[in-house]
Amino acid sequence: MQRQASLWVAIALAWVATGARATAPHQPLADPLGSPMWQAHARTLFGDDPVRFDPRVKVDFPMIAENQRAFPVAIDARAIPGVTRIVLLVDLNPIPIAIDYRLTHAAAYVATRIKLDQRTPVRGAVQLASGEWLVSGGWVDAAGGGCSAPPVSRVKGDWADHLGEIRGEAWPMADGVSRLRLNFRHPMDTGFVDNIATYHLEELAVKDAEGQTLGEMEIWAAVAEDPAITLMVDGKAGDALTIMARDTNGRDYRASLSVARQSPMPAGR
Repeated sequence: MQRQASLWVAIALAWVATGARATAPHQPLADPLGSPMWQAHARTLFGDDPVRFDPRVKVDFPMIAENQRAFPVAIDARAIPGVTRIVLLVDLNPIPIAIDYRLTHAAAYVATRIKLDQRTPVRGAVQLASGEWLVSGGWVDAAGGGCSAPPVSRVKGDWADHLGEIRGEAWPMADGVSRLRLNFRHPMDTGFVDNIATYHLEELAVKDAEGQTLGEMEIWAAVAEDPAITLMVDGKAGDALTIMARDTNGRDYRASLSVARQSPMPAGR
């Protein structure tokens, strides 16, 4: 219990450091999902910024978690103009934030796999250039234990043999962006398993050939082992992309790839 409390304090401080104000004098909006943690999370994450629930933030996931260690979630806010930031929030996880994605030259879309520790609301929160937050999501049924189970690579003992391996591909789309799919080999340790300290990827950035940042992300241990992340960044067939990442031990990872030279995929796929 003390470890979880300390972790939440650390997460709150991290949010303050990245621009989110810690508390707000007013009560946040009533939660349509009825989560017992909504008020606390909303004060910490959004501070005084205006917040409203908006179904245009599409949060896609299975209704039942068949694998609580790797649960797929996609947040699609491409129908909303002016999105600058996307946060994936899991209310009742001991690590409630999975990713905090800031997009600069990219479409408002992100997908990944997360851990689930119990039945919980899973939400997408997007921030507009005006500072307003739009939130949507739903409840997920899960058996639990996803945050406290040891990673498969730890059990097999081969995690160090593949640590930091990156695989990625990108395909052009009809609307001027490219769909980028990344896979990292990393245990993503939560710190909730005996004798295994917290160890996870914490930063990710995608840059173009000129070094311009297309999108950057903060990552927490709530993301599943061997993270799989899908983004939609500006780019066309043949463009070069650079992937840069860092984990909590200060290890840096870097990879380069080119967008596939093929006919663009239809928009919206």
